Amino acid sequence: MSRQLLIIWHSRTGAALQMAEAAANGARAIATELQAEDQLLVRSLAAQDVTPEDLLDADGLIFAAPENLAALSGAMKECLDRNYYPALDRLNGRPYAAIITAGSDGQGAQRQLERICTGWRLGQAAPTLIVPMHAQTPEAILAPKTVPPEWLDRGATQGGTLAALLL
Repeated sequence: MSRQLLIIWHSRTGAALQMAEAAANGARAIATELQAEDQLLVRSLAAQDVTPEDLLDADGLIFAAPENLAALSGAMKECLDRNYYPALDRLNGRPYAAIITAGSDGQGAQRQLERICTGWRLGQAAPTLIVPMHAQTPEAILAPKTVPPEWLDRGATQGGTLAALLL
């Protein structure tokens, strides 16, 4: 029996996508370490492509998105808005983890995402990872990002944690 980990991401400048990819790599690495590669399907979908069926097919979820203006990015919020009611009361108890890339704070997006996940009755498998990108000027905020390796390692740990729980 195969289990599915769905990683839902939105990224404008590349940071959240890099973290989603790190989480996927970490999940696959744990499956390999446990000699269970055939027992875990890791899927990664852009937020705009996620359907209620994708959520319902998943045994665990990772959300990776930037914080914009003290809230979740618009595309991630739209994904959650669009899928919230079709999935309500149908995801209960599934584990999730979250990764927020932020200029410095990230707590507004964290609170927003955690409240939505609470409404879905998901179980938080790991503390939300807030990745500070230290972008404080308009130019720095809009510039393409490169996530430091130590943060990518933490993203891989998020993915590995979810994979271990599912296996």
